[in-house]
Amino acid sequence: MRWPINAALASLPNRHLRSLIRACTRQCSIDMGKKLHAAIITGRLAPMPDSFLHNALLHFYAAHGSACSARKLFDEIPNSHKDAVDWTVLMGCFSRHGMPQSGLRLFVEMRRENVRVDDVAMACLFNACARLGNVEIGEQGHGFVVKVGLGSSVKACNGVMDMYVKCGLLGMARRVFEEMGERSVVSWTVILDGVVKLEGVGSGRMVFDNMPDRNEVAWTIMIVGYVSVGLIREGFSLLEEMIFGCGLGLNYVTLCSFLSASAQSGDTMTGRWVHAYAVKAVGNEIDIMVGTAVVNMYAKCGRVDTALKVFEHMHQRNEVTWNALLSGLAMHGRGKLVLNMFPQMLKEAKPDDLTFTALLSACSHSGLVEQGRHYFDNLEASYGVTPKIEHYACMVDLLGRAGHLEEAEVLIKKMPMPPNEVVLGSLLGSCRVHGKLKLGERILQELVRMHPHNTDHHVLISNMYALGGKQDKANSLRQDLKNRGIRKVPGMSSVYVGCQVHQFSAGDKSHPQTMEIYMKLDEMIQRLRLAGYVPNTGSQVFPGVDSRDDDADKLEEIEQALFCHSEKLAVCFGLISTRAGSPLYIFKNLRICVDCHSAMKIVSHVYNREIVIRDRNRFHCFKQGSCSCSDYW
Repeated sequence: MRWPINAALASLPNRHLRSLIRACTRQCSIDMGKKLHAAIITGRLAPMPDSFLHNALLHFYAAHGSACSARKLFDEIPNSHKDAVDWTVLMGCFSRHGMPQSGLRLFVEMRRENVRVDDVAMACLFNACARLGNVEIGEQGHGFVVKVGLGSSVKACNGVMDMYVKCGLLGMARRVFEEMGERSVVSWTVILDGVVKLEGVGSGRMVFDNMPDRNEVAWTIMIVGYVSVGLIREGFSLLEEMIFGCGLGLNYVTLCSFLSASAQSGDTMTGRWVHAYAVKAVGNEIDIMVGTAVVNMYAKCGRVDTALKVFEHMHQRNEVTWNALLSGLAMHGRGKLVLNMFPQMLKEAKPDDLTFTALLSACSHSGLVEQGRHYFDNLEASYGVTPKIEHYACMVDLLGRAGHLEEAEVLIKKMPMPPNEVVLGSLLGSCRVHGKLKLGERILQELVRMHPHNTDHHVLISNMYALGGKQDKANSLRQDLKNRGIRKVPGMSSVYVGCQVHQFSAGDKSHPQTMEIYMKLDEMIQRLRLAGYVPNTGSQVFPGVDSRDDDADKLEEIEQALFCHSEKLAVCFGLISTRAGSPLYIFKNLRICVDCHSAMKIVSHVYNREIVIRDRNRFHCFKQGSCSCSDYW
């Protein structure tokens, strides 16, 4: 349908059309701006469009993230009619929308055309360097700023500091900050962000308290910092001061930041509060970004049914919302539900590569081999998605878990790109499950070449040696790691109780309630034994100790080590610290071991507790003596 152009509009001079396009840019009237552009192209408006009209259209498309359209218009403008603003607008558009490399190339073009470089152009350059982590070009840019006399520009210095912070060079950022004659609230906020991320919330709080002025971003950085490390009381106290003490509101960016931090740390308490705040502030018509962040938060905090309810009540959903839900369901082993919901997604949104990563992951966690093969084989033909390495990794994991290791190996050889650590690591994990030691040895050699300091793969193959009766090889491999100064990442489990995160490592005795925890542990083990629990000593490998040995002392030592695994200590603390019958949510940095998995099933039955454990790969929901993974993990 053609857009109607009335006679009055068609006769407008170019300068008035420019004003209309600028109004569309300011008011985010994307459809109207595109219709004006279409009418100009077809000659229904501005039969003789000038460069200034193209300038206005360039700014319109750049402001709304249409980088390709903006670049096309930019190229149509003669160089003589481009000013520094046109160059920097396009550079900024590239950086903001995932094309920082194009932004760097545009800066080089700008210099080649002898266009005057101002502080805005330099800020765009530093933003591109920060996004790419390219400190080498960033340092050259810093030198250029000093050389051309922009060292006194607050905007340019803020850009330099942000680049150094994003590249992990806090000392360089601090040096720039200290040399600044004038500092803005943004200057302080950039330094605060760097200190919180690189030195921790303790040092960050000192910077925060010394800030002469604070904006919403500074408050958000500090609160998110607290939430991310489990300091919930401190985060809530600051949040209360921000809203009720300073009268600052939470916009959608701030809300999404808090929800993301809660999802990462597993802090449902803060996440629920933010969700309630958002509903109270805007009613049920929550912004689609905030709604998606809420779905993601609940799913990653182990409340996947709540995530599903929030999703179902959302009035607007896009592919990002769908991906958040499908990924969450996949992590919880709800593979069949993911496949059942996928046709509904096709009616609402176009699936992208992340959608199929979630779909294949769901098939992998639920053992749906044929369904996974179907979607992978039809990615390009039916859905127009070119398979990426993430899709290959999911398929290798799916086939390997199901015991089709030869097919998985053939798939790796047929990949159009070299396999990465995730792909090979998935196959190595399947070798452990199915006892394929020779294939595991071959894969380990490739993984060592890629990442020689990754202990996970070494420990896994060492355990395979030990459990396969090759204790000498297991000891040799562990000794080699020790000689090279490579240490195994310790297992850590966290549980939230009373607005505070409590963290445990294996055999941990640093908690203030250690005595009560270990008394509960003794009682729990006794009850588990009466319910049929037999410690799986084969899952615990000691250097120099064969778990199949008949030596009673050695077997007892192995059993005691199993009893003191971090997730068992976390559960014991949860049992003594929460009301009877309430669910427990545990977050672990490594994969849960076979013995703990078996023990948790019995704990859930004996104590009538639902226990949800998020390990490195997925969620396990233990309830009434069974696990949501159906022992397929």
